[in-house]
Amino acid sequence: MDIFQFFQTYFVSVIMGVVVLILLWKNRGKQSFDRLPPGPPPSPLTGNLLQIDVSEPYKYYLNLSKMYGSVFTIWLGSKPVVVISGYQALKEAMVLQGEEFSGRANYPLIMRVTSGYGVLVSSGKQWRELRRFSLTTLKNFGMGRKTMEEKVQEEARNLTEVFRQFGDSPFNPKDLIFRAVNNVICSVVFGHRCEYDDPEFQLLIQAVESYFDVLNSTIGQLYNIFPKIFGWVPGKHQEMFAVLDRAKAFILEEVECRTKDLDPSSPQDFIEAFLIKMNEEKDKHDTDFHLKNLQTTVWNLFGAGTETTSSTLRHGLLLLMKYPHVQERVQREIDEVIGPDRSPRMDDRQNMPYTDAVIHEIQRTMDLAPTSVPHKVLKDTEFKNYLIPEGTMVLPLLSSVLSDPELWKNPDHFDPENFLDAEGRFQKNDAFVVFGMGKRVCLGEGLARMELFLFLTSLLQHFTFKGTQAPEEIDCTPAVCSFGRVPRTYDCHVQLRGK
Repeated sequence: MDIFQFFQTYFVSVIMGVVVLILLWKNRGKQSFDRLPPGPPPSPLTGNLLQIDVSEPYKYYLNLSKMYGSVFTIWLGSKPVVVISGYQALKEAMVLQGEEFSGRANYPLIMRVTSGYGVLVSSGKQWRELRRFSLTTLKNFGMGRKTMEEKVQEEARNLTEVFRQFGDSPFNPKDLIFRAVNNVICSVVFGHRCEYDDPEFQLLIQAVESYFDVLNSTIGQLYNIFPKIFGWVPGKHQEMFAVLDRAKAFILEEVECRTKDLDPSSPQDFIEAFLIKMNEEKDKHDTDFHLKNLQTTVWNLFGAGTETTSSTLRHGLLLLMKYPHVQERVQREIDEVIGPDRSPRMDDRQNMPYTDAVIHEIQRTMDLAPTSVPHKVLKDTEFKNYLIPEGTMVLPLLSSVLSDPELWKNPDHFDPENFLDAEGRFQKNDAFVVFGMGKRVCLGEGLARMELFLFLTSLLQHFTFKGTQAPEEIDCTPAVCSFGRVPRTYDCHVQLRGK
């Protein structure tokens, strides 16, 4: 065979291989997928990947919802993903059929980090057991020497003192707020706060920052689509995996330290409470309370509880600098209800309807997780006359609810009136779905609400925040809108109130 015949044969083989792949893709499990909701026509091999703006995928989904309705299908490569849009459809899925939609999709990047353990990614019995325990422990955390509210108050006072040191000099509050929120998790998990220069504390900070940086990056999204390929490709995701491995090793060290002198009658932190539960169930062969779930659930608390709340606080301060009249009105309410000296308390919130409305509106406009954390159906599920096969990924499009003009007075702008009635009283709205809906609503919702109120009121009690630009020039659009929305970085001035 001469060289020409060789290349001719090689070329034909390649073409035939591609054709076979296309045919296999086009005929993939038609019996399973023939009753999926409609959606945009997918391309062979890539599906709808090339149509999605990876920097703002949720906007593509919002546009598709206008074309295909409240439930539609997109294809990520050869895998179908069902997107659910609008309050009513989300309620029907996540609440009325909550058990079927309660699974957690196997996001490859998150699965690589967790190995399928922990409360965030587990499904079925393991998830129910871990969630029930975690909720009970967080809710009843008066078991230690400090209640959770006191822990947040202590960290808010520390943050206020750090801000005070800048005087009139401009500074970027990002790292300081991030450390303060992370320290609240430290208090819950380890039973004490950490100094900001503590090496282990810095390791946890680095791990969380690196984790969300990769989740929101292009390489992170490529990893989720082609995990086998990008598992070998060098890049910042590999650096992130290494940092997380060190952070999880540190968590195990903390666990081992507590096993020696554990007092079953008086747990001082989340780890000790989990260890006690492990001892109670050590003879059960199918227990979900073991070391892997402890280690990963603790990481889940750090990973999910730090970036989310700190980003919302930073977004909130940016909005208050852009709308100084809103900041002034919140401060008047703080002066009337709390005064200049004592620390804010959670029971103050019921007497501060405008402040409560502002915090809710900060969260609504932040739209922190436009598509939530992906779900999956646990069995073949009938929904709106379609059939969603077992294991199919489901994206709850929370953005579609938070921006719905039929559900909000002024959905396209920052307006606390969205949460106030005609008499100026705080008014709940079922469309406030920033923590998700149904059985997998955010585990840390109660803690997040507490942190947002206590941190924000503590800071505004002592300082007036001003930007380095005129209010009308401040840009509040997020810097990242991929896996989650992350506010842009900025410098600010803090002016001590009363001066």
